[in-house]
Amino acid sequence: MKFAVGQPVTRIEDTRLIKGEGKFTDDLKLPNMANGVFLRSPYAHANILSIDIDEALKMSGVIDIFTGDRLKQEGLGHMSVIDFLENKDGTPMNASKRPILAIGKVRHVGDPVVFIVAETINQALDASELVEISYEELPCVTDTAKALNKESPILFEEFGTNSAVDWEFGSEKEWQDVEEKADIVSKVDLINNRIVVNPIEPRSATSDFNKEKDSFTVYVESQGAHAMRERLAGSLGVEEKKIKVVTNDVGGGFGLKMMCFPEYVATMFASRALNRPVKWTSTRSEAFLSDSHGRDHVTEASIAMDKEGNFLGVKVDTIAAVGAYLSQYGIFIPTLAGAGMHVGVYKIPVLYNKANVVYTNTVPVDAYRGAGRPEASYVIERLVDKAAYDLGLDPIELRVKNFVQPDELGKHEGAILPLDSCDFQRTTEMSLISSSYSDFLERREKSKLENKLKGIGISYYIERTQGEGADNSRVVISSEGSVKVYAGTQSTGQGHETAWTQIVVEKLGVNPEDVSIHFGNSDDLPAGGGTGGSKSLYMAAGAINDASDVMLKKGIEIAANELEASLDDIEYTTDSGPLFQVKGTNRNIDLYSVARLAEGQANTQILDGESTYEHKDPTFPNGCHICEISIDKKTGRIEIDNYSATDDFGKIINPLLVAGQVHGGIVQGLGQAMGEHAIYEEETGQLINGSYMDYHMPRADEFPEFDLEFNQDAECTTNVLGAKGCGEAGTVASTTAYVNAIYDALSDYNFDELDMPITPMKIWKIINKSN
Repeated sequence: MKFAVGQPVTRIEDTRLIKGEGKFTDDLKLPNMANGVFLRSPYAHANILSIDIDEALKMSGVIDIFTGDRLKQEGLGHMSVIDFLENKDGTPMNASKRPILAIGKVRHVGDPVVFIVAETINQALDASELVEISYEELPCVTDTAKALNKESPILFEEFGTNSAVDWEFGSEKEWQDVEEKADIVSKVDLINNRIVVNPIEPRSATSDFNKEKDSFTVYVESQGAHAMRERLAGSLGVEEKKIKVVTNDVGGGFGLKMMCFPEYVATMFASRALNRPVKWTSTRSEAFLSDSHGRDHVTEASIAMDKEGNFLGVKVDTIAAVGAYLSQYGIFIPTLAGAGMHVGVYKIPVLYNKANVVYTNTVPVDAYRGAGRPEASYVIERLVDKAAYDLGLDPIELRVKNFVQPDELGKHEGAILPLDSCDFQRTTEMSLISSSYSDFLERREKSKLENKLKGIGISYYIERTQGEGADNSRVVISSEGSVKVYAGTQSTGQGHETAWTQIVVEKLGVNPEDVSIHFGNSDDLPAGGGTGGSKSLYMAAGAINDASDVMLKKGIEIAANELEASLDDIEYTTDSGPLFQVKGTNRNIDLYSVARLAEGQANTQILDGESTYEHKDPTFPNGCHICEISIDKKTGRIEIDNYSATDDFGKIINPLLVAGQVHGGIVQGLGQAMGEHAIYEEETGQLINGSYMDYHMPRADEFPEFDLEFNQDAECTTNVLGAKGCGEAGTVASTTAYVNAIYDALSDYNFDELDMPITPMKIWKIINKSN
């Protein structure tokens, strides 16, 4: 079947998007719609002494101006966040309250202070220049490593510390015992640099309040309309049933679009206050100062081994920035999101992980592609390379020696992950062949003739995708020959329309052109899981499969009545079309004729099925990525010569879609390793590189063709498809592969830890310092 599961089908949504027929949030224009502009703090830390909006209110086209005090007086609270963690001593965490608009104090450059609503954007911008805000600037702290220093200013006086939570996972005593018995302990000091998410589509929201129904329709890009509805309701203080969220096409999510931001809530508040639609769209400059950022960890890590190189235990001690306020999942990412993942794919019986999550005068930090798993993988894979160096072993040899073996899966002894279907050695062997690893030393010698240093780096990553959760779907068959599928997930560019169509075609045997996929409207389904955590494929597939079964059960009842047969004698077959037939005979009726009969019956009226699919266990996508680089000794310029990856994603639904996801993930991970870095000026807290003129974004000409292979020998056992999530895998793997390659190239030079991003200037200094 041409369009079935496993086929490399090209994306059906691309024709619409390439022709400019995509429908994004900022494209929306409603009748009588007003436009909003936020006036933001120019200071990283300051008291607000006064706000004067009188002259601005007189400006032409200005409708109203909102401040934090006004919102508070009218009953608006603060943003809802996850704040359920405890400190390691059992005391409650220090959960900050993030206002919709700043009240009394600002805590980062870009903190929203005033919301100006006018007939046009330009009128709102003009009025913003007449708003007078008096500030008293305060000392700030932007360096994550210094946030807990005694001399650093405190962001929230009520806490008396910049620690949001001091958390631990595992037993410190067990680690101390292992460390004492170990023959060798290798250590690394790492910085996982802060990065700006930068989706191609900036954030935008339009709120349309209906006074008669006392309800909102909110058009906003998201990674799931139902989750966004829940968070908007919690922050605005209204019932969920009063809000309808509509998400159309989304130009990149990467975790950012899961978040409910203050701007959305302020837009809703203004819409209700004015009883008319209000729209706000971020500029790219605003995005740098107000979109949640990613990563920003400072880590000390150790791995203990016996003299044969068997791993005994790992300790990870991290200070992680959460920024100026708790963002939605900000506290979750450096703690529970990566909990247990620091052992990687290895037989490591003991893991002790400490994380002190701290407030700094910076943009809040939240989920970014991989969300805790890339950070954990970076730690263990850098540790393993350092251990190999200390032991004088080949890094491949040390990895293979300590891999969890296929016959050990599921034992989950000590800190070892509860894996279900993996063969790490086989996947590594495939990657070694595709990268021509055995010939690397010959290539290294040749590069010396060109005055270049050559290095090769290995990263064997493992990711834990989201496990426990639920998703919803509805399948509707029309007598006119169409199949409508409503899904609780949300595409942000992954190709869901194509993948879901393939699943439906295989399940029902219908023509792909007759299938339409619908998501992004919270009224279509009672709930939805959204996209995030690389779960969409198996969650949506489970929901679509179950909804189809409910629909087919209805169809069998109708077909049995029409064909004058018992229910047990009716079967659904796709061999010669979508047919209900009497077993062992040629008597049948097609799917769409059954839909026509349903539409004429009072008790059914429509042939459809709806389901809530509940899922328990995560998947563990994994793979061996090998990066080969060359360094020009004169300039320090780094060139990626080859990048080979063999990934285990279980059963693959569409190889083209998977390759696209892996390509994008690799580039985002390499972007962080090569140049991306949000840099704050220490004294003033200003974001120094807050534009594309200054912020390094990866470009196509910086990368070679990626050599990808898939190991499909073992299907995943935790979902109906046998598939593992692939959306974040490349990002989890590629940073370490690149960094390890740099270290390998510089193995003859003496230098301290080389932190990301690794730029030509850093390399040049190392080479010239040693000369």
